[in-house]
Amino acid sequence: MEKINKILIFYILILAFVTIFVWSYIPQKSSGLLTVSFLDVGQGDSIFIEAPNGKQVLIDGGRNSSSVRELSKFMSFKDKEIDVVLATHPDADHIGGLPEVFDRFQVLNFVDSGVEGEDNIYRSLVDRVSLDGSRYIKGERGLVIILDRKEKVYLQVLSPDKNFTFEDTNNNSIVTKIVYGNISFLLTGDASKAIENILVYSDGEILDSDILKAGHHGSKTSSSLLFLEAVSPEASVISASANNTYGHPHADVLTNLQKTNSLVFETAKEGNITFKTDGQKIWRE
Repeated sequence: MEKINKILIFYILILAFVTIFVWSYIPQKSSGLLTVSFLDVGQGDSIFIEAPNGKQVLIDGGRNSSSVRELSKFMSFKDKEIDVVLATHPDADHIGGLPEVFDRFQVLNFVDSGVEGEDNIYRSLVDRVSLDGSRYIKGERGLVIILDRKEKVYLQVLSPDKNFTFEDTNNNSIVTKIVYGNISFLLTGDASKAIENILVYSDGEILDSDILKAGHHGSKTSSSLLFLEAVSPEASVISASANNTYGHPHADVLTNLQKTNSLVFETAKEGNITFKTDGQKIWRE
């Protein structure tokens, strides 16, 4: 146990001294509202974000064309551009729909963890990024993307850390926190309890967020009570398909969320789930 504690302290010290890289945009006219939509893409993840100045981010693209279909409900038909596409990790239920996103939109910047996938979907995606000339950015701890400088809206990457490697692609998921004023969203990809524990002991109060995207579609491999207590989300979103064969969301996860008094929204039951915030208040649209 003493050896484990020493290793954990070593990890924390390393994580505390990561340099933050800031990437800023040219300011545009502001709506004053940040919109975060959890898209109903079945058994997968896809999250569409629009900053007050109109800058757009797509985090993951589900397993198939459903992400492009759902995006049409939030983007004008004339809108042919997405500022940032971020792939949390190379599993098919997160990147399967991204090649079609590249077909439909000009993607200015592409972010992933640098962890390679083993199937044709990942290779196809990498080829599209290169072919389309999208700017590639490695998503790792320390990266901060400023979406709206005037309104101080930014996306902060908390994990993965370049100093650690994991064989499981889920544990290499890009974990992000989106902040606007007093309101924040924590998006965890498929990160497991092991990553959650590292984040709790290294980031502490930084994890506190209003909205949580529950890890791994509500699988029992994620959403430990320790982690949920640190995040203390007002509401949590579970992105999964109805009657899926994985048993998502797991009963233990729902129990843990109940213990932290978090409202639970499921795309399987409600379809697309959208939140808006002015940086002070947050509401479900």
